Amino acid sequence: MLKKTPRSKWVQAKMDVPLTSFVSLLSGLTFLLLIPRDSCVDIIGGNEVYPHSRPYMALILEGKRLCGGVLIKENWVITAAHCPIKRTTKVILGAHSKSKKETEKQIMTVKKEIPYPCYDRSTHEGDLKLLQLNGKVKITKAVRLLKLPRSGKDIKPGTACHVAGWGKTINNSNKPSDTLREVNVTVIDRKICNDEAHYNLKPFIGPNMICAGDLNGGKDSCDGDSGGPLICQGSFIGITSFGLPGKCGVPQGPGVYTLLSVKYLNWIKNTIKGVA
Repeated sequence: MLKKTPRSKWVQAKMDVPLTSFVSLLSGLTFLLLIPRDSCVDIIGGNEVYPHSRPYMALILEGKRLCGGVLIKENWVITAAHCPIKRTTKVILGAHSKSKKETEKQIMTVKKEIPYPCYDRSTHEGDLKLLQLNGKVKITKAVRLLKLPRSGKDIKPGTACHVAGWGKTINNSNKPSDTLREVNVTVIDRKICNDEAHYNLKPFIGPNMICAGDLNGGKDSCDGDSGGPLICQGSFIGITSFGLPGKCGVPQGPGVYTLLSVKYLNWIKNTIKGVA
């Protein structure tokens, strides 16, 4: 049986963020922590984007662990529920390179993390989480909001999409990309993703998930890309969730994304409204 792994598999990242101390680590234990035994995702078969051309991207760093996210309000980022967050976690907006100092970068911390209450790490259902930042970011050319979809409708198979992240670019490597990369993927029918040649219902790719990649392989998100956006026809449709461990870009395991369906959109809006 093929084991499934979240696309937030932790990969070692070079960065200009100081290491956490033992004391700060203990203080972080008061935070709700959702850490899967498996891992986040990177970009396979894609290209480096023009610097700061995806201003809604958030780089989430916790020690050597890496995830992506999306800025949806000045003080709110959405990411995958399986991405671990502590008080020491850095949420960086305006980044292109992880390691280089960039004047566009705005480094924030997390005031509160709110995972979807019905998240199931065994089935990957409900793999999304809201992060309330410790303050509001300044909207600039390199830092902008990405609008949530209005309808929450399903997306048709064959639809062209793209996904971005700082994750791995090759399998069997612990080294993520230093710069933001993006790859074009195509939505694949759930019936295909659930058949014996693909996920074989382990797990079941349900109506609140999107299967996307290339039936011939070679185009995929990967470890370190978890929490990043799936954008289809100019709209923010999904959040990078999981794939086959160590097999990013293989034909039998397209990437799976959390669909921003009506129930998730309602939860997002009500949660932000309730906290604000």
